[in-house]
Amino acid sequence: MAKTNKNLFEEPFMDDRFSAFKDDPDFVEEKSRKRAIVENWLPRYTGMPLEAFGDHILLTNFGNYVRMFAEWHDVPIYGEDRPMMAATHDRITIINFGMGSPNAATMMDLLEAIHPKAVLFLGKCGGLQPKKTKVGDLILPIAAIRGEGTSNDYLPAEVPALPAFALQKAVSTTIREHELDYWTGTVYTTNRRVWEHKEDFKSYLRSLRVMAIDMETATIFVAGFKNQMPTGALLLVSDVPMVPEGIKTEESDKMVTRHFVDEHVRIGIDSLKQLINHAQTVRHLKF
Repeated sequence: MAKTNKNLFEEPFMDDRFSAFKDDPDFVEEKSRKRAIVENWLPRYTGMPLEAFGDHILLTNFGNYVRMFAEWHDVPIYGEDRPMMAATHDRITIINFGMGSPNAATMMDLLEAIHPKAVLFLGKCGGLQPKKTKVGDLILPIAAIRGEGTSNDYLPAEVPALPAFALQKAVSTTIREHELDYWTGTVYTTNRRVWEHKEDFKSYLRSLRVMAIDMETATIFVAGFKNQMPTGALLLVSDVPMVPEGIKTEESDKMVTRHFVDEHVRIGIDSLKQLINHAQTVRHLKF
């Protein structure tokens, strides 16, 4: 289980990159204030006490992902009356943080209260290569384009949004163990919600040659790097919005849930179990 109330300069909260600031009273005070806030707010948002969190985290946008996890492992769900539902089993906690990059950034900040060893985002995305990707495909992003703007509050726009390589490698291995395949490439993260009718925006996306579009991945990667937490993502293609017949509807989303979500969640769980069982350390890339 996650440990709390660590000394401010113990691992994993601090590392050698910040050793020069240990004697800076303003820096120490700022980190202490943030820690006090997030230790209060993480239980407040989820209804889960800090000692109940695992040290490996699955993030999602969907309540049914949390309910499936809890049912499979016969564990309680916290926070059904709070903004963020959560459940824990065997060092893994799954959290539904809602939708969009501001919520994703909030979640990554709140996780500083427990400083997890790995954070894996299980999200849905729109496939932007209709001749390649189809509904139900898996995409393992090697990078994300920061089109959302939220991540600019964490690092300059020039800093790339990258996952932790070792975490993505574990996910890749797990997918193959499930006898499935996946696409890799770049995902475009945006704050725009209804854009499918905007031909100029669609032309822009084509020019970027990205594989998918979503609303959270780049924010999670950048905020995770800023907060020194290894992050990764596994995206499930839920629609193909570049063509009119591929735009998501309520019925098509139910079909995705029926046929593909179960495997998506199981791969996420098994990927983190692989890290836990092999006692692997996931260090984030250094820029």
